[in-house]
Amino acid sequence: MTHATLDPHAAHTPAHPTVIPVAVAHGDGIGPEIMTATLRVLEAAGARIHPVPIRVGESVYREGHTSGFTPDTWGTLRGAGVLLKAPITTPQGGGYKSLNVTLRKTLGLYANVRPCRSYAPFVPTLHPQADVVIIRENEEDLYAGIEHRQTREVVQCLKLVTRQGCERIVRYAFEYARAHGRKKVTALSKNNIMKLTDGLFHDVFRDIGAQYPDLEQEHQIIDIGTARLATHPERYDVIVTLNLYGDIISDVAAEITGSVGLAGSANIGPTFAMFEAIHGSAPDIAGQNVANPGGLLQAAVMMLGHLGQHEVAECIQNAWLRTLEDGVHTPDIAGEHTAQSVGTREFADAVIARLGQTPTHLPAARRSPGQLTLPPIPPAPRDVTKTLVGTDVFFEWAQGTRDPQALADTLKDHATGALTLNMITNRGVKVWPGGQQETHRTDHWRCRFLAADGQAVTHADVVHLLSSFLGSNLDFIKTEHLYTFDSVPGFSMGQGQ
Repeated sequence: MTHATLDPHAAHTPAHPTVIPVAVAHGDGIGPEIMTATLRVLEAAGARIHPVPIRVGESVYREGHTSGFTPDTWGTLRGAGVLLKAPITTPQGGGYKSLNVTLRKTLGLYANVRPCRSYAPFVPTLHPQADVVIIRENEEDLYAGIEHRQTREVVQCLKLVTRQGCERIVRYAFEYARAHGRKKVTALSKNNIMKLTDGLFHDVFRDIGAQYPDLEQEHQIIDIGTARLATHPERYDVIVTLNLYGDIISDVAAEITGSVGLAGSANIGPTFAMFEAIHGSAPDIAGQNVANPGGLLQAAVMMLGHLGQHEVAECIQNAWLRTLEDGVHTPDIAGEHTAQSVGTREFADAVIARLGQTPTHLPAARRSPGQLTLPPIPPAPRDVTKTLVGTDVFFEWAQGTRDPQALADTLKDHATGALTLNMITNRGVKVWPGGQQETHRTDHWRCRFLAADGQAVTHADVVHLLSSFLGSNLDFIKTEHLYTFDSVPGFSMGQGQ
């Protein structure tokens, strides 16, 4: 399996009908070293794959491709349907897009699956019973990447959460738990503060969970859930959560089990799958033959399960576990059970030498159930009555002492039509009417306009309102329409009301 000389177009014509083309990205930093080690193990174990190298990452960025891809890469990826990816480096500075986020969103890789397990006593850890799987929504939330600088003082990042996105990831988590013999699913969110976005996720978790009475289920607030995961990971089994939270807690879970370098992940979509280590490219140790290939090897084992090559996956996993038991360790996991501290290449040699062996202390590899088949997500109901009742107009305003009453007086002097000023908030805190003098105020103001008695309004009413501010020297920088859905407000209120 000499991947360096392969023709990318060979992905469409593998040498043997049972051999599956797999796109391979060698990555940056330690990426080429751990990928070479991983591919050597796969070849020795008899993995029926045909590696098709693709160029992505730092060198491609430097050539002027801001996405980190060359245009012909997408065809190779589609032809393979599977990507095994080493970590890449995104250059510092503006103008460069996250390659991982681009891959996940473009290819619809909505489920990020990160198993984190302790290998005590052979890998040092304070939590020898930890065995948790983090299932993270992979496309939405703050990772939508929609950001704006709106005023001289304030920048904004939009958090987008959809019902379909919540339903897909929650359903996947329950199906994963059932297929893998897990007993409990825990949802983590911050629905006590973000009542609409995280609230939607919690509602969907509760509704879909009712269809899985065989599984224990619970919801926790993300902050206390993270604290408990860090101190008592044994109480968790499968955790499902939103994008940013999942990114953070999966690193927490991996670290407390012994090393982030031991954890792999799967990114699953309807027609494509990507497998990778969860750690970064670690350029500070690149080229020194000290990097741990375990995380990428674990990702490769998950990939083989996804491809239905269960015997090979079990063989590699058991050999890897036996290597850990025998005390053959890379420096990052060295401890009192280390018999031999080895480099990246030598660790791969040790795993290859143990192919066909099984661990004697650690639980042997679990057979993967393969790809999950999920029922289609039903379309969102369209019979909900959606009514426009007002608008939030955001202004940049920094006159005088930034007195909210002065802003309110100016707005009322100019606003005409069906919409009248109802409330002003600053950074989400209500400052008019009422408000407290201690509240810190920036130059970014949300001003809510509603019709009298909660009456419906039209887009023409909103346009008329905005037109009334022309010539007032008030800089309106953004609007958000306010809707009710079956008479339920689809917008948050100001804090402090």
